[in-house]
Amino acid sequence: MTAYVISEVEPRDATLFERYRALAPATIARYGGRYIVRGGEADVVEGGPPAKTIVIVEFPDMARAREWYRSPEYAEALKVRAGALERRLIFVEGVPPSSS
Repeated sequence: MTAYVISEVEPRDATLFERYRALAPATIARYGGRYIVRGGEADVVEGGPPAKTIVIVEFPDMARAREWYRSPEYAEALKVRAGALERRLIFVEGVPPSSS
């Protein structure tokens, strides 16, 4: 079942943020992921607080998403992320295909 990694991001250091953005995509692709949303305009229609930068990545399944996150390839990006941005990260399974 498809899995999604949803990030709510607030940059802290512009230089480190750009470095992180340069490192992460190749690691995502290596584990079968692809960007669905990467920082487009977000409009909170109900509830709060205001939306931060939203990133959504699709993986073939939850196992691949977790494998990517724990991978040695992504480890370097995670080190940069620590100084680059504040982030809330959520892993969620998609809806199974319907049988009809």
